[in-house]
Amino acid sequence: MAQDNPLLADDALPAFSKIRPEHVGPAIDTLIADYRAAVDRLTAPGGPRDFAGVMLAQERLEQRVARAWAPVGHLHSVADSEALREAYGPAEEKLTEHAIELGQNRELYQVVQALADAPGFADLSRAERALVEHALRDFRLSGVALEEPARSRYRAIGVELSKLSTEFSNAVLDATDAWHQHVTDERDLAGIPESGRAVLRQYAREQKLDGYLVTLKQPSVQAVLTYADNRSLRERVYWAYQTRASDQGPQAGQFDNGPRIDKIMALRHEAAQLLGFANAAEESLATKMASSPTEVMEFLHDLAERARPVARKELATLREFAAKELKLDNLESWDVAYASEKLRQKNYDLDEEQLKPYFPLPSVIDGLFGLVNRLYGVTLTPRDGVDVWHPDVRYYDMRDADGRIFAGAYVDLYARAGKRGGAWMDVCRARFRDDGTADGSGEQLPVAFLTCNFAPPTEGRPALLTHDDVLTLFHEFGHGLHHLLTEIALPSIGGIDGVEWDAVELPSQFMENFGWNRQALDLFARHWQTGEKLPEELFQRMLAARHFHAGLFLVRQLEFAMFDFRLHLEYDPAQGARPMKVLEEVRREVAVLHPPIWQRFPNSFTHIFAGGYAAGYYSYLWAELLSADAFGAFEERANAGGSVIDRDMGDRFRREVLAVGASRPALESFVAFRGRKPEPEALLRSHGLL
Repeated sequence: MAQDNPLLADDALPAFSKIRPEHVGPAIDTLIADYRAAVDRLTAPGGPRDFAGVMLAQERLEQRVARAWAPVGHLHSVADSEALREAYGPAEEKLTEHAIELGQNRELYQVVQALADAPGFADLSRAERALVEHALRDFRLSGVALEEPARSRYRAIGVELSKLSTEFSNAVLDATDAWHQHVTDERDLAGIPESGRAVLRQYAREQKLDGYLVTLKQPSVQAVLTYADNRSLRERVYWAYQTRASDQGPQAGQFDNGPRIDKIMALRHEAAQLLGFANAAEESLATKMASSPTEVMEFLHDLAERARPVARKELATLREFAAKELKLDNLESWDVAYASEKLRQKNYDLDEEQLKPYFPLPSVIDGLFGLVNRLYGVTLTPRDGVDVWHPDVRYYDMRDADGRIFAGAYVDLYARAGKRGGAWMDVCRARFRDDGTADGSGEQLPVAFLTCNFAPPTEGRPALLTHDDVLTLFHEFGHGLHHLLTEIALPSIGGIDGVEWDAVELPSQFMENFGWNRQALDLFARHWQTGEKLPEELFQRMLAARHFHAGLFLVRQLEFAMFDFRLHLEYDPAQGARPMKVLEEVRREVAVLHPPIWQRFPNSFTHIFAGGYAAGYYSYLWAELLSADAFGAFEERANAGGSVIDRDMGDRFRREVLAVGASRPALESFVAFRGRKPEPEALLRSHGLL
């Protein structure tokens, strides 16, 4: 019965403990049927033709679907099971087909176009006009103008791509969970610090094993590749990790994503051409800041010209150090992180193990919330009794200066089986002021999912973060702030939704900068046992090492970005995707260190094959330019005698960037905050390359 299905309940928060796989299909079927009936009424002669009747009605329908699907999609990522997969896949396909069907509904398109053509359109607010303009663009990108058989073919492609993306992600998760190595002799783990060995002990206990369990979860991979003196162990972990879901490695062919990549690329290219674009890269730019493929490639080539000489010098120095000090005459890919950490320790007398005691997770969370309070005047307080999917999850209310709750966030930070790797923020609820409610006062508050994969607490000590972990947490919370602090109550253009994809990383990368600021660090960087602040001498060594191997980092990011963009830009149906050939060509141009021939990085590149970054991975670097330049305004305030943690600047950033969502172009929002267009030198300066 519909009234017994928790996915159809109109609750402020999902009832995770009540959601079962068998609820998914019936809920989605009901919602799609209701949506279609509502659209029929909306497009019928004599139907409403004002903004509330046309656009708000659609937002209301979209939110009803989103309230059901958001928790399902989230559980698929953080609490995977075979039963959930069997329910999730068909439901996702139905939703994809429904979305394309809506996008191709010419009667609905004509109703929205009539609203845009009406004399009163200019009297709507900027946000309301933006919602209409985005809707018309999305109709065109869904193939509303296509005739049969192209119309049906485009819809079929969308459904098949949805299925393939889910299968791709599942294969990576399965390959990650399937491999492990049981270690009983602690000598095999020599060099790995106690904090890393404690994580491996915990993994073993979870499987009811003695000793240690090396896995492909991120904390394990990082511990082994960075610290293990056992070169053979490093090689085995690298081999297993870098061949996941491929035709190579210890699970060769078992979860192979290679055929899926070929199908995904062929379908994306065909879909783009059906819409009149030359290729999928051109189609991708229809919703981005960059105006053309040429502009993207010139941006990447310019960065490569500046970064590659620096990376070459860094690698030469590393090879010399590895041969002389570590007796590694042939520096292999599985040696790089290990040798780099040893060189960093030598040059700066600094390693992550020195820093981790000063970054206990509870303190970092408190400091992050304190920073947000000082910048934006909002407070985050834990709320007990919220229904969650795992005991480790915490829920926080976000309150304004008057104590009023106006947003909330689920925080899930530890790696575990059945949880996909990486870190992300996703939308649970969007801000929506539904003026169609009976009393006109209905407002849905924004709620975020904040997910990371940190090493959990072990043996009487809290989870201790690396400094990179701290930056990751700040990054994802930056996305969260973009969603939670929006003042646009139209979900399709509020928060992160509708923002140009190559600008969506601006708020996240902006927040990372505070992880390098002494004043911000003093809010949380305290030794977990003594309470001592991060010593100034240690902080100065952190700063000195900040740009260590910045060139190598940049060329790696450029390798990913160029591979992604060229793969979509240059696709030729006669030749197929050829991912390894394209990757080899890109590496010849930008890389300074070439991995083994059996490495299969594309097969686990979920960002572009199962995420939203197809022909858009370059956006990390594009948005980093924006974020570095934006943070420069705070630094200028500090240099003028103020503080980097400046409330006036914070309020301005909130008002001009975080609050406005996609109600105006991202460049316009940047200029409104900074007073000018972004300057490219800001990105180079942030990496120490000027």
